[in-house]
Amino acid sequence: MAKLIYGERIGRQARLRCGCSAAIFDPTGEKLLLTRRSDNGRWCLPGGAMDPGERAAEACVREVWEETGLQVEVTRLIGVYSSPDVIVEYADGNRFQVLALHFEAQVTGGELGLSSETTQVGFFTLQEMEGMDVMENHRERIHDTFARLPEARIR
Repeated sequence: MAKLIYGERIGRQARLRCGCSAAIFDPTGEKLLLTRRSDNGRWCLPGGAMDPGERAAEACVREVWEETGLQVEVTRLIGVYSSPDVIVEYADGNRFQVLALHFEAQVTGGELGLSSETTQVGFFTLQEMEGMDVMENHRERIHDTFARLPEARIR
């Protein structure tokens, strides 16, 4: 189970990991795709860690496919997130400070479904998400997505 741990510069106690997440809107452009994680039951944006030998956009496309069954094309960078005050700790004891690249992506094919990493998927408005158990480190990315700023955020 993945959990978030907070503390001033706690990232010093962890390894650095580069990851990505995807913002995928429904056809109306009003609702954003979230997945419910199988390891902790919480909602989040589709995404995950980059593998050695792949580009960031390739990692985003692969992670969306693995978690949702959707084929996507990355269209723009929404933001870069790298808080040294938050780490992710996994059940196996691994701890990471995450450098996350958050992309907007457009569906090009596939069929929305579940995977071994997800128990539910769905499109939600920002208002609907306020009452959901969304992972804290994804809330900032979600708000930046709905802000629809022309330039990427660096946080």
